[in-house]
Amino acid sequence: MKIMITVNELSEQIGVSTDSIYAMVRENQIPHVRIRRRILFHKETIERWLMREV
Repeated sequence: MKIMITVNELSEQIGVSTDSIYAMVRENQIPHVRIRRRILFHKETIERWLMREV
């Protein structure tokens, strides 16, 4: 089971464009981690975040 997901995977899962996700990351609106140049999302944290945002 994957714990972390990429911008592309998150985009596919929630039906939001990658540009929108990058904008949310820039504005610190979505929980994420940066590992070098990669932006990753902890799957469970995103699920909780989505429940609060909806």
